[in-house]
Amino acid sequence: GPTRKMPLTASAMDFFQLFVPDNVLKNMVVQTNMYAKKYQERFGSDDAWIDVTLTEMKAFLGYMISTSIHHCESVLSIWSSGFYSNKSIALIMTQSRFEKILKYFHIVAFRSSQTTHSLYKIQPFLDSLQNGFDSAFRPSQAQVLHEPLIDEDPVFIATCTERELRKRKKRKFSLWVRQCSSTGFICQIYVHLKEGSGADGLDALKNKPQLHSMVAKSLCQNASGKNYIIFTGPSITSLNLFEEFEKQGIYCCGLLSTRKSDCTGLPPSMLSNSATPQSRGQYRIRMKGNMSLICWYNKGHFRFLTNAYSPVQQGVIIKRKSGEIPCPLAVEAFAAHLSYICKYDDKYSKYFISHKPNKTWQQVFWFAISIAINNAYILYKMSEAYHVTRYSRAQFGERLVKELLGLEDTSPTH
Repeated sequence: GPTRKMPLTASAMDFFQLFVPDNVLKNMVVQTNMYAKKYQERFGSDDAWIDVTLTEMKAFLGYMISTSIHHCESVLSIWSSGFYSNKSIALIMTQSRFEKILKYFHIVAFRSSQTTHSLYKIQPFLDSLQNGFDSAFRPSQAQVLHEPLIDEDPVFIATCTERELRKRKKRKFSLWVRQCSSTGFICQIYVHLKEGSGADGLDALKNKPQLHSMVAKSLCQNASGKNYIIFTGPSITSLNLFEEFEKQGIYCCGLLSTRKSDCTGLPPSMLSNSATPQSRGQYRIRMKGNMSLICWYNKGHFRFLTNAYSPVQQGVIIKRKSGEIPCPLAVEAFAAHLSYICKYDDKYSKYFISHKPNKTWQQVFWFAISIAINNAYILYKMSEAYHVTRYSRAQFGERLVKELLGLEDTSPTH
């Protein structure tokens, strides 16, 4: 849970600034102004540009975040006369001023001579965000590694052609997280960039174990010695990775797939389906030290690799139609923790910022901001302030937008 007690009067802005404090926003102001100055020195002066202020930067973020609540295709719809127009917040800043800030917006204006990292334009912000996640929240023992569901705008999906949809969804990076499965709080973010179409590019590595093993190690680099139990999907689960994690005091439970997983070192007899028909709930076990390979049958064969649960401990899967199906405890635990993440995706994925810039670092930035707001809301729900106001996720987002824009109205709109 939270590591600090927030006051009863804590606002949405107070929770958001646990992760994006004023010093980070002030740095955005400085870097944006530096970039604008250098840009104009190179391409000619822009008489309409005036250095951005901290108040304007907060308003700029507020406008962007508003697209996560109202799901408008373009943030510029706020100033239009159409369905997504919002006169109450459009008066804070003119559209032309907003577009100027958007044009020059930067977190790191210039590449230093020592920088080789492709994410240099956003890495300081990601590092600051990670520090905020680490200091504000203590995760439960059970955590999940996965790619969070990022919803596309449903109106856009309904109206666009299949070709446009394929083009829209083709991102140049993959976003992975380590997430507390008890609360949904995202503890760590890992961004893997598609560096090119060569052998090391994201497309080339998409179904290869070396990429997913690298992702898992990066997400768990701060988890050593804490006795965490990490749940993984088929693309990450492998015997070599789990044995490496066990040496670091990290325990695992993962679903195996003969098609997607690295099955090196696993007995072939457990990876092939038995010829004799099996009844639901039957399972076979093979062990090596603390590691158990479980093959469980339920309208199909499911294989699990774990060193976190004893294979002889019994659990149960409850189905609405079938009733209780017996299984090892590892299977029950995996199903329970993964179902919670599905609920998180259903509840929070629709609150990702709708603005889709062309530049990869900006796409990563807005995804990271969206995750920070979701984490802020989770902390708010676990605080005493929630028992005073009880905002929904949408109302919390609206409150945050109003506070960033400096509007005095504090009542929820619905």
